[in-house]
Amino acid sequence: MSRFVNLEFGDEHEDQSHGQSNPVLKGEAHYLHEAHSAFANGNFESALRLYSKVLEFNPQYAAAWTGQVRMLIELGEYREAKLWADKALETFPHEPELLAAKAVALGRSGDLQGALAFSDAAIEERGDTPYIWLARGDVLLARKEARADYCFDKALLLAPKDWFVAWLAARIRYFHEQFVLAFKLMQLAVEWNAGHFLLWLELGHCQQALGLTGAARHSYTQAQQLNPHCPEIETALVKLSGTGIWSRLCGWGRQLFNA
Repeated sequence: MSRFVNLEFGDEHEDQSHGQSNPVLKGEAHYLHEAHSAFANGNFESALRLYSKVLEFNPQYAAAWTGQVRMLIELGEYREAKLWADKALETFPHEPELLAAKAVALGRSGDLQGALAFSDAAIEERGDTPYIWLARGDVLLARKEARADYCFDKALLLAPKDWFVAWLAARIRYFHEQFVLAFKLMQLAVEWNAGHFLLWLELGHCQQALGLTGAARHSYTQAQQLNPHCPEIETALVKLSGTGIWSRLCGWGRQLFNA
């Protein structure tokens, strides 16, 4: 828990680490905007800290608590996400998206019964936001239930042509190794926001998982054009090149063996 000791209210070095010269002028709205921006760019660690800065100004902001839990889930810190959700639920026991986030943390930790119970509670409170249905889909996929499809459709219906929701849905499908369905959702996200490098990058991940090497290289190249200095894109291209070389070596080996 050492990394989370000061999570609720940030830390004294946060402003310097972001190059902010006049933190006095920064406030709740500023840090909330920055947190959402970091989330949308896949900078989950930064978003986690920025949501904590929001709470420094307003400890009663339930959405910032939920944001922290969601970022911990994105970072694969499921135990910490559950602990932080429990802490937040002491103050906001009926907050639907917080209940939904805890459901995801439980589902990805293997507590499938508890996950379903918290997902049910989220819907009973007010199941009318895209995230509640995305979380429900996540839980049902963990339970290997086909009715998860309805949940993703419902989320997209609540946010028509919203690239962010399609992207989140694709990430959930990808996590559960439903690569074809993740690919289709990521295609929608790219269609609705073709200028975002991260969508091209993660579209490439889907294509690579499906063995579509040429298409993945094209997507990574598009991402690199939009963000030339992103190390994740360079890493993806290097790994893709290695995959291509290995495939060719295996092919040559099979030809020699058959000969």
